[in-house]
Amino acid sequence: MRNKIISLALLLMLAPIAYTFGTDYNILDFGAKKDTTFNSSVAINAAVKACFENGGGRVVIPTGDFKSGTIRLLDNVELHLERGATLFASTDYRDFPRQKRPEYRSQKDTGGWYSLLYAESASNIAVTGSGTIDGQGALHGARPDATGRGDKDGRPRNILFISCKNVLVKGIKMKNAAIWNQHYLNCEDVLVTGIDVFNHGNRNNDGIDIDGCRRFILTDSRFDSDDDAVCLKSTGPAPCEDIVISNCVISSACNAIKCGTESTGGFKNINISNCVVKPSRNPHVRKHGSGKDIGITAVSLEIVDGGTMDGVTVNNITVYGTDAPLFIRLANRARKHRDDAEKPKPGSMRNISISDFVAYGTGNFTSSITASKGQMVENVSIKNFRTLAIGDISEKDFKRLVKEKPTSYPQPTMWRNLPCSGLFARHVKGLSLDGISLEAGVNDIRIPVIMDDIQGLRINGLSVTGKVNRKKLIELYACPKPVLSPGVKKVVTSKKSAPLKEDEPFYP
Repeated sequence: MRNKIISLALLLMLAPIAYTFGTDYNILDFGAKKDTTFNSSVAINAAVKACFENGGGRVVIPTGDFKSGTIRLLDNVELHLERGATLFASTDYRDFPRQKRPEYRSQKDTGGWYSLLYAESASNIAVTGSGTIDGQGALHGARPDATGRGDKDGRPRNILFISCKNVLVKGIKMKNAAIWNQHYLNCEDVLVTGIDVFNHGNRNNDGIDIDGCRRFILTDSRFDSDDDAVCLKSTGPAPCEDIVISNCVISSACNAIKCGTESTGGFKNINISNCVVKPSRNPHVRKHGSGKDIGITAVSLEIVDGGTMDGVTVNNITVYGTDAPLFIRLANRARKHRDDAEKPKPGSMRNISISDFVAYGTGNFTSSITASKGQMVENVSIKNFRTLAIGDISEKDFKRLVKEKPTSYPQPTMWRNLPCSGLFARHVKGLSLDGISLEAGVNDIRIPVIMDDIQGLRINGLSVTGKVNRKKLIELYACPKPVLSPGVKKVVTSKKSAPLKEDEPFYP
């Protein structure tokens, strides 16, 4: 990757120091009770304040069950949950007062900033231990509002940290938030490690949202969520920059690892490696994509609301079951991050590297790399990429018309089953495919690969096995001077773009 290498050692040095000094403050000494009918918010916040006023230290939640509304962390405070401790979020929305509007403005301004653990502009804060945070999300509905319809964005997160520096979240379990589980917005120098997240308590149940953050490490953790599991966003002007995601086991009924959809500030220097994606262990998981008990995508990279994605490396990913292993999308939904902001200009994507990626039991949505007409994804390299698909698809199960859809919500459900079984690419400048292996388990009548409007196409090694359409392996449309290795055979080329039907590309 030509962009600067992210230094794990440096980020570890920048991890919070709050947990390394100071006194312990046991919440029982401030009036908290091991009683889930009693709201311990006042007691816990008093312990946090005392800790802060005395220079920092640990606020200890001991073994037992406690209930609380919003807890606001302050500088140099570590909240430590002992083994056997469970902090339950109150189910009374009045226990989560609306916070004042943060100085940092983003598309999430309308959400009210409700959360169980909350901090803004705090430094050296930590949440540690081996206890559990339980959001009791199933018991939260839309927050009552003046319209009478309820504010669905008023449901509390388990963690919301805004514009914080030197943050550590380590070892804890988190479950069943009422909305996103944990949201880090415009934060710097963050380490999240060794956590276990199970988030199936309500709608919009993301596992973790890293939003416009700089120097953020997520490692050695497990996620199982109804919505996107590990999600990078840029809902405001700040980019997601210098991000490391590694050594995680990830399950999602939607998208396991995702950049987007919000992309205002863009994404720069993102490194994703050594992760396993597998179906949810929730026996009642909702079926969002194809209707099977698998997620929609393993890895999604998206720019649709302006912004630039530059320098993304994805390496050593193993997938067990997903509708589409890889989804790369550049389009122009152009959603503003604030009502008073200017409409964003079309964004850009470049310098993306995918390697050592294997996916077993994939559905029929097909991996894709696409831009909308008038845009081009630039400089994409895919190496040692293997998919083993479910197959079993006939002519009636897919459409040969693949519309551009520049403003549609970006995920494979916008097209569902594409007219090729392995890889679909359109509007790309600089695409290198090296060591691609595509296999279908049972009969799939679709051609394996379709390339349309690809400048600088290079294919070195393409293996297609299983009961697939062997009359043609690749269809190329408007791909000038492709460089194909001698082993790449059964290629059908056309100097023209794909024919149009209903003024949209059609693949006969």
